[in-house]
Amino acid sequence: MSTDRKQSGFKQRTRVDDALAALRDAVDPHGRIEHLPLSEADGHTLATTLEAPANVPSAPEAAMDGFAVRASDTFGASDRSPEVLRVVDDEPTAGTVGPNQALRVHTGSALPDGANAVLKIEQAEPIADDVEVFDAVAEGENVAPAGEDVEAGQHLYDPGAVLRPSDLGLLKSVGFTEVPVFEAPDVTVIPTGEELVQENPGPGETIETNGLTVARFVERWGGEPTELDPVDDDEDALTAAIRSGLDGDLVVTSGGSSVGQRDLLPEVLDELGEIVVHGVALKPGHPFGFAVVEGTPVLMLPGYPVATIVNAVQFLRPAVKRAMDAPLPPHPTTEATLERKIASEPGVRTFARVKLEARENDSLPAAVPTRVSGSGVLSSVALADGWVVVDEAAEGIDAGTTVTVQNWEAGR
Repeated sequence: MSTDRKQSGFKQRTRVDDALAALRDAVDPHGRIEHLPLSEADGHTLATTLEAPANVPSAPEAAMDGFAVRASDTFGASDRSPEVLRVVDDEPTAGTVGPNQALRVHTGSALPDGANAVLKIEQAEPIADDVEVFDAVAEGENVAPAGEDVEAGQHLYDPGAVLRPSDLGLLKSVGFTEVPVFEAPDVTVIPTGEELVQENPGPGETIETNGLTVARFVERWGGEPTELDPVDDDEDALTAAIRSGLDGDLVVTSGGSSVGQRDLLPEVLDELGEIVVHGVALKPGHPFGFAVVEGTPVLMLPGYPVATIVNAVQFLRPAVKRAMDAPLPPHPTTEATLERKIASEPGVRTFARVKLEARENDSLPAAVPTRVSGSGVLSSVALADGWVVVDEAAEGIDAGTTVTVQNWEAGR
């Protein structure tokens, strides 16, 4: 980076959507597949189409507790004139229902040969070796046919589906024990700054938090992070740290991405590869940028903790999903009434942190701004319930407006 650029700062900033499009173009899905047991596949992205290999249930089953019968043997039964069937549970013919016979079954029991209906327990009264039937049942009544839940050959999932616990249960029910999924992308996380320490900070030192935060986000989003110790603001040290992650799918740094004298990352990346974006119209955290070094995208997150989080959610999350060819699900949201005005700069996408508070006689919660500025105040985002996104075209949002609060920390 030239001295002029360090002195002049960011004269132009890339729009968020344009930066995201450029980042998507720079990240290639890795295409690596692994087979995981169902117990380990939650949250992973399916790599192939899956079809059911078997019916569920595999054969007709009782859908109620009661007696398996031939429907025709119950025709004409009533409270005044019950039909009487012989219970065959303990006879040599148990497992087969013949004329005028009944066999006790439970919900989920296989329907015995000869039976075509199930008489509910409340429709009958056992007496000695017989059962009195007080109501007729039709053929197929209270019976789950083979394949009622899933039919053999039925299409279940397409590649790119993110597996949930309910999906894993369904897959187990049809006979799968493992599934082909895309491997978690390898992401090297590099916090930078000579003032950073892991504990017991002295004068002029700061406890490093971005590495921990970003690495856990990477895990939540489906990646496999390698978190390095803080790297000093030194060109050789930064170069070595970045090179250590180039065999992976993504490298992400925090700190040193702006245009100050100690912000050496842009210069280092300019030497190692090509900077694609540097400076984004986003608040907090406009010094975001990314480069491509030997085919590996390197994302530069700003060093202030709030700016790190905002930019990680906006840029690193879609990069991780893209690397594993997974869809990017929307964040869970809550509609709320804005309690105080949010100011914003035209042309800049602003992320205003808010807390949600219930208000008496109001069907919507109140969105109470904690901060719009102050990208170094970590508590303002950690203790918030979400953020309100102010579009570039807006000049703030007035109090009393119904807003959408993104709960960015709840989703994957």
